[in-house]
Amino acid sequence: MVDLSTQTAARSRAASPTGDALAPLTAVDVEQWRELAERALEPNGYYLPGWAVAVNAFARGRKGVSTLSARSEVSTQGAARLIGLLPVIPIARAYGIPLPALASAEPYGTLCTPLLDGAMAQEAAAGLLLQAAVSGARALVLRDVALDGAVMRAFDQALQRNGMRSRVLHSRLRACLDATRDADELLREALGPKKLKELRRQRHRMAEHGPVQFDIARRPEQVAVALETFLSLEASGWKASRGTALNQDEGDARFIRRAAPALAETHQCEIVTLRAGDSPVAAAIVLRHRDRAFYFKLGIDERFAKFSPGVQLTLELTRHLCADPAIATADSTASADHPMINPIWRGRFEVGDVLIPLRRNDPVVPLLHAALAARNTLRAFARGAAHLLGRKRRA
Repeated sequence: MVDLSTQTAARSRAASPTGDALAPLTAVDVEQWRELAERALEPNGYYLPGWAVAVNAFARGRKGVSTLSARSEVSTQGAARLIGLLPVIPIARAYGIPLPALASAEPYGTLCTPLLDGAMAQEAAAGLLLQAAVSGARALVLRDVALDGAVMRAFDQALQRNGMRSRVLHSRLRACLDATRDADELLREALGPKKLKELRRQRHRMAEHGPVQFDIARRPEQVAVALETFLSLEASGWKASRGTALNQDEGDARFIRRAAPALAETHQCEIVTLRAGDSPVAAAIVLRHRDRAFYFKLGIDERFAKFSPGVQLTLELTRHLCADPAIATADSTASADHPMINPIWRGRFEVGDVLIPLRRNDPVVPLLHAALAARNTLRAFARGAAHLLGRKRRA
C-alpha cells in the first residue's frame, strides 16, 4: 500500500501550486479510459469519456478540467495500465475558497464517483490521493459520491492505512430504482391503486390527441434526431424561464449534441419519448454504464401538463428499465426533495460531499472544513430566506 505521507514529503517539495502539476483531461488516453470504465468498481455514466470529454470541451463553466490518474506497476507482461481516474478542479474554482485543495469536477450530472479498477480499488484510490498530494494539494473534496458505496470504502481503507480518515461535509438521500423487480408490482406499492387509476384516466384523456406511444432511440442517428425533440421540449417549459434549458446556451447545446450520439455508439445513451399521436409530450435522456442507468434530464410539453406527461414518461421508463436484464439499478440523479421522482422511485441511497486529508495532522484541513461548513450554513440560510419570502409574496 502507498504511504501517502512519506511519498508526499519526498516528492512534493518541487511541486507547482495546486493543479499546475496535473495533466489536463484532454491528455488522458481515451481507449485506456474506456477500458477502465468497463472494469470500474462503481458505475458512473457522467465520467464516461464520451460524456466527460464533451463537457470539458463545450459546457458552460465546466471547461479546463484537470485529472488525477493512477496506474498499476509495470509488469513483465507490458506497460502499466490505468486503474483510477478522477477529473478535478481547484477548490478556489469550485467553492471560491483560496486554499490549496482540489475538488472533483462536476460533469453536468450530480454524481462524481471516481472510476476505480474493481480488481485494484485500494491501490487506485491511494494512487489518486498521492497524485493529488504531489500536485501541491493539501486536501481533496469528493463531491456527490455514494457514501455507502464501494468506491468510498476503498478511499477510507487507503486513508486508514495511512492513519487518516475522511470527513462527511453534508449528505442527502436520493431516489433510485431497483430494476430487478417487477415494474407493475413496484409501481403499485409506490403509488397505490387510487393514484394509478388517476394516471390511467389522464393517459386515456391524452390519447384523445392521438395514440399514446413510448419510443426508445438507441442508435446514434436515432439519438441525434430524438435529442432535437428533447431540446425543443425542454426549452419550451419552466426550465427556459429559469435559464437552465440546455438549448439556451450555445456551449451546453454543443456538449449534449456531441455527448449523446457518442455514447449511443457504445450503447451507453438512449433517449425515450412519449407521444400522443404526432405530438411529443415528454422526452428524457438516459445514460447507461454497466448495470446502472442514470436519469439525466426530462423535458415536457406544458400544453399537456394536465395529463402529467413527465410522470407518464417515468412510468414507461420504469417498465422499460425493469424489463431490461442488463440493468440492476437506476439513479435518478435528482435533488433530495424532487417532487416528481420521489413518489415513484421509492428506493433511496445516500450521497454527499467528503473531505479527504492528504497529509497527517495538516492544519489546512480543519481550516478548509470550517470554511466549507460556513459556506453550507450561509447557503442553507439563503435558501430558507428565499423560500419564506416567496411564501409571503404568494400569501
